[in-house]
Amino acid sequence: MDWSLLGCGTNGHVTFAPDQPKLRERLSISTRDGAAWRCLRCGTFVIGEPTTSGPVSAAPRVRRGKELRSALILRLFAIERFVRAIVFGLLAYGIWRFKNSQLTIDQAFNRELPALRELLRQLGFNVNHSKLLGLIQHALTLNPGTLTWLALAAAGYAVIEIIEAVGLWLLKRWGEYFAMVATSVGIPYEIYDLTTKVTVLRVGAFVINVALVVYLVVTKRLFGVRGGKKAYEARLRSESILQAEIDALAGAPSASGPRPVAQAAGTGMRSDPAMGKDPASGEVTTADEGPVPHRKTTTPAPREPTVRAPREPPTR
Repeated sequence: MDWSLLGCGTNGHVTFAPDQPKLRERLSISTRDGAAWRCLRCGTFVIGEPTTSGPVSAAPRVRRGKELRSALILRLFAIERFVRAIVFGLLAYGIWRFKNSQLTIDQAFNRELPALRELLRQLGFNVNHSKLLGLIQHALTLNPGTLTWLALAAAGYAVIEIIEAVGLWLLKRWGEYFAMVATSVGIPYEIYDLTTKVTVLRVGAFVINVALVVYLVVTKRLFGVRGGKKAYEARLRSESILQAEIDALAGAPSASGPRPVAQAAGTGMRSDPAMGKDPASGEVTTADEGPVPHRKTTTPAPREPTVRAPREPPTR
């Protein structure tokens, strides 16, 4: 799958007109329908006005290829963190809200339990074996001070999950570090929890957390893994179309290889952005050197062999 094309299909093309004339020429071509600008994400030439313009320092930071796939994966993890934050936030509110009404809730629970048990029995659910009701009854036996600490712990965990979710959703470097450290701290407890009892929920949470930690360390090169931040940023620069054109103008070898032949969107034509044709003279032109005149080649006439007279023997 071409993630760059998928990103442009979802969010639209990203074109940029730099102030530097030579770089501007390398990122644009002339077509019958007007000027076309190269998309910094998928490399396609798009007819029309550029999305943005200005100095190179103001160019949009565009994610391409694997970086787009990585952004999607991190945002899926962020959604899972948001769900956890909501669950624990509601749990903290419930404990805090009713911790001072423990007696009233206990009485209401015992009073309504027979009717609830009968209703659930008719639906085919045996409440006598329900662990959820057992946990509720156990919680009602705790004193208000213990319930307060439980509410604070649930609220604190919800806040941590919100910070993780925000950092991952915004694709921030600090968010990746925070999510990796916060998740790693809880993994030993999850392993201990699995040694006491294995459930689908516990296994699922453990697998998600381990997958997040491994993914962040390996792909984002955290804590110096695989070259660390410098290697990660170098890979991003090597995938940048704009950086490749800047390197080409500077005479430095581009890490992304030669400039590909791209297709101008909406024209059906394929054109090299560094080469075109002068509509008046029909001569081939380059973005940097101007017209390239046609050269007439001639085949040189074959040379006649040189005949040499035999040498006479020397006289004595």
